[in-house]
Amino acid sequence: MSGIDPRAVVSSGAELASDVSVGPYTVIGDGVKIGAGTWIGPHAVINGPTTIGAGNKIFQFASIGDAPQDLKYKGEPTRLEIGDRNVFREFTTMNRGTVGGGGVTIIGSDNLFMAYTHVAHDCRVGSHIVMANYATLAGHVEIGDWVIMGGYAGTHQFSKVGTHAFIANDCKVTRDVPPYVMAVGSPAEAHSINSEGLKRRGFTPEQIRNLKNAYRVLFRSGLLQKDALAELRSRVPTQPELKIFVDFIGESTRSLVR
Repeated sequence: MSGIDPRAVVSSGAELASDVSVGPYTVIGDGVKIGAGTWIGPHAVINGPTTIGAGNKIFQFASIGDAPQDLKYKGEPTRLEIGDRNVFREFTTMNRGTVGGGGVTIIGSDNLFMAYTHVAHDCRVGSHIVMANYATLAGHVEIGDWVIMGGYAGTHQFSKVGTHAFIANDCKVTRDVPPYVMAVGSPAEAHSINSEGLKRRGFTPEQIRNLKNAYRVLFRSGLLQKDALAELRSRVPTQPELKIFVDFIGESTRSLVR
């Protein structure tokens, strides 16, 4: 059902689509914009500047768009941008950006954030992502599309996780995780290609085999990274699925999990 419960507190400076549903005791502050079909349960807090797209679900006790947990933050008007059809379960926390990090935290669409997950300031989170209970992103982290993070997994600030990667439960990511790779351990180590996830998303057996071979070249061949990268680049014309893998490696700034 749509409508604003009379026990909710909604600022006159907020903009809600006509069919947004807001539960009792939820607080929505100034500078919040919420798109059509979004459902907000009881006891949630949403502060701005925050833009939330269509069809999202925000469960009880979630905190969306509050100030970044950064000692350098002095109240500047930074923002949080959220796409469509995301699910934010109980006690999730999503913080706005900081001036030093570009001023914005961005979350894509069709993501599931399970209970107690946290996305810190200035993160860039893609789409179709699952963060299991207590998974945490520190500030300035970038997460590609279709990433899965297991329960209690955490990422160090400025780390990057490539598309289709899988981060195991309790994993501590301190360096960059390339696309398609499964990372395990504390600190995180490369374990294998995320074969099962790729099968579920329609990758062919040949594509998965190509990615497994690329993984062996990078992580198991004993080649220096620059030599492994040169070999993988030579395969891209006939194995285009390797391109995002190769591009990510070349652009890594924190070095790769090994």
